[in-house]
Amino acid sequence: VQLQASGGGLVQAGGSLRLSCAASGASGRTFSNNGMGWFRQAPGKEREFVAGISWNGASTTYSDSVKGRFTISRDRAKNMVYLQMSSLKSEDTAVYSCAVSRTPYSSTMYSQYNYWGQGTLVTVSS
Repeated sequence: VQLQASGGGLVQAGGSLRLSCAASGASGRTFSNNGMGWFRQAPGKEREFVAGISWNGASTTYSDSVKGRFTISRDRAKNMVYLQMSSLKSEDTAVYSCAVSRTPYSSTMYSQYNYWGQGTLVTVSS
């Protein structure tokens, strides 16, 4: 199982970035029937939930800290998940990782995810 996150970088406060996550499994396995999530971990801090999306995209969940600024979406046919981030703040600086849920739905709890990508660094300068 491979999850590859990309799209991170350095951006000024108030700017935008779009993260992508490509999911692939052995023998052509797909994750189109699994929920997906984005988590982040800032230096010296615990990993925290950012956003999640259900298997069909009908249900999305956001942390209070990003609600209204970030948008999660997915393309099931391409096994891709995206995180559009706008109005970025310095406190959004972190390594962002995507994860596959054990169920068709997302969760705010990282223990409910069984596959993780390595992450992509987002740095927001003030």
